[in-house]
Amino acid sequence: MMAAVLAPFSAYAADSSLTAANAALQAGRADEAASMLNDALKADAKDAEANNLLCRVEYATQHFDQAASHCEKAVSLEPNNARYHLWLGRAIGERAEHASFMSAFSLAKKAREQFEKAVQLDPHDAEALSDVGEFYKEAPGVVGGGTDKANDIAGKLDAVDPVRAHLLRGAIAEKAKDLTTAEREFKAAASGNHAAVAWMELASFYRRHERWSEMEAAVKSGETAAARDKREAVALFNGASTLARVNRQPDVAIRLYEEYLASPGKTEEAPAFDALTRLAKLRKQTGDQAGAERERSAALALAHDYKPAQEALQDSKH
Repeated sequence: MMAAVLAPFSAYAADSSLTAANAALQAGRADEAASMLNDALKADAKDAEANNLLCRVEYATQHFDQAASHCEKAVSLEPNNARYHLWLGRAIGERAEHASFMSAFSLAKKAREQFEKAVQLDPHDAEALSDVGEFYKEAPGVVGGGTDKANDIAGKLDAVDPVRAHLLRGAIAEKAKDLTTAEREFKAAASGNHAAVAWMELASFYRRHERWSEMEAAVKSGETAAARDKREAVALFNGASTLARVNRQPDVAIRLYEEYLASPGKTEEAPAFDALTRLAKLRKQTGDQAGAERERSAALALAHDYKPAQEALQDSKH
């Protein structure tokens, strides 16, 4: 009798714990999130959401084998959850990126299957559509890729998320070396919702084609758009990374990373510990060794086993 009375409270406590773990994940506190999720799984190993969230923590910290294992567990527990298939596809896709040729071939097909399943289960999930479209654009036909398939996904995105549709068409055109169409599509994306992120995609396009002044102007427009919509904070990270990649305007890149880290809109898409690691490298390049050490230490305090931060720390000692 008492167990029946207490059951709703136990379920509420579990939900609260997972909500807190997800908040920690979004804020970049990977160790804290992992600790809460491991505790949740000790209490109930068949908690699908805890497995999925732990997969995402491991994905963010680049432990892709472990991530795939936990996402696979989530999918096995709730096979009709589109988001679980999406995250499993992402984890398997990263495993493919780091695998030998023969293993990558098999893993790529498995990733495609998961993306397709996610879209089948939820045809209106813009992230799932974007991921499968990106896969089709990049992958050879032998593993199920193809431009025609990618264009078909762009058509489906038109009704769900027009900005993502423009970005996908821009990427398809760029791969086909149709740079005029690509630029037009990226610009169209920047004129719609999610303008800040789209401006940074346009900046990245300009970077790839060494159009430096246009790249810098697009980053500035992206920063302005992000200031208007705090939900677009990830654009600040993207813009900083674009500048840092080609050693342009390091002072601006540092400011953008700082603005992102100070924002309440941080996300697992751009983990805070990753931003801190990148910021540390920039500080070192500009001669601020003490600042570099401070940022690296802060990154490792959030994610103690994040390899890029560990490696950066070792580099600083030589």
